[in-house]
Amino acid sequence: KKYAAAMKGVRLPSFPLFLKVYGDSMVIMANMHRKDSILKRGLPIKSIDGYTVNELTNIMFRYMPTDGYAENINYIRLSNTFPYYHRNIFGLKKNYQVGYVDSLGERRLVSVPVFDPISDSTARRRPDSLQKPSKPSKKDRINEDRSLLFIKDSLTRSHMEIKNTAVMTLNTFDGGSNLNGFFRRSFRLIKEQHAENLVIDIRANGGGKVNNYAKLATYLRINKFKVADSAYAIRKDFGGYGKYFSQSFINNLALGIFTTKRKDGNYHFNYWENHWFKPEKQNFYSGNIYLIISGPTFSAATLFAHTMKNQSNVTLVGEETGGGDHGNNGLMIPYITLPNTKMKVRMPIFRVIQFEHGEKNGRGVMPDVYVAPSAKAALDQVDLKMKKTLELIREQK
Repeated sequence: KKYAAAMKGVRLPSFPLFLKVYGDSMVIMANMHRKDSILKRGLPIKSIDGYTVNELTNIMFRYMPTDGYAENINYIRLSNTFPYYHRNIFGLKKNYQVGYVDSLGERRLVSVPVFDPISDSTARRRPDSLQKPSKPSKKDRINEDRSLLFIKDSLTRSHMEIKNTAVMTLNTFDGGSNLNGFFRRSFRLIKEQHAENLVIDIRANGGGKVNNYAKLATYLRINKFKVADSAYAIRKDFGGYGKYFSQSFINNLALGIFTTKRKDGNYHFNYWENHWFKPEKQNFYSGNIYLIISGPTFSAATLFAHTMKNQSNVTLVGEETGGGDHGNNGLMIPYITLPNTKMKVRMPIFRVIQFEHGEKNGRGVMPDVYVAPSAKAALDQVDLKMKKTLELIREQK
């Protein structure tokens, strides 16, 4: 906490380039050296200090968490904050040797100095596309967490081709956004508007409370479902280590009340293994459902995607989820304060194997319609996944 407070507002020296990274390609999105006449937005980058793109990502991915082998979330992490990861993994240098491809297709090498916000006169202002937004109000923050809109004429060239389509964006399943009330109002409104199609965008949803995803699924899933085929912890309490856990009394109490030891020696969470969630009787939605997913779709959002996949009126569009399709670790994830360093880490208590789980192969939930990321689309600010979803709606018979 002291370090975070001390670093608030402090700008550190940094690798100067923000890059869009995917597979074996990198493209400049912004250069903190604003007067650089060579390394401009849109230029393909082939190497940094002799490391190819694949060599860079192989090293950097070792410092990033994933579920299994679903690594597309790490490409998104790098694309959002490449200078941060590069500095913290490779350290700082006075100059970097950057290989690029010029306008004639020739490979070139240029030396680029470190970006030092103290000595650089441009430090007063970040590139326009990277300006830090002002802190949103609570109302604005809630609206960023979840929203519902109906497609208007301005959102498509030929609005007559897209009939009565609702778009629900859910960036979290966490508490604080009154999701139950939002779902209740939204599905009542969707019914009143006679929406034939419902797009649910959970690309940026990192998860949250299991109850919230389950509630949403009751408005959409035709058949009843459970959260897990199996949800278990290896202990009933924290033993002598409870003093290092946040809310250890509450967590110990929950483990004691809600779990039962089975023959396998583990402590099973009875409610999530045995409780059946049934379809809502009021305002249940039975139209066409398009679920947009991507690498940051994690935890409870992955559970939701898994719950909806393979239903006849549901189409998953986008990329593999970051969360595992077979299962994950979660439900209770308290902080631990390590006794010597005082560093805080999080430790999931339960192993969750999803309801109707598939093969344990280390992969996330796969889309029915794959839409790959594109550097050109990012540069042009084109939302390829939403664009493809609207195309699928237009192509309906």
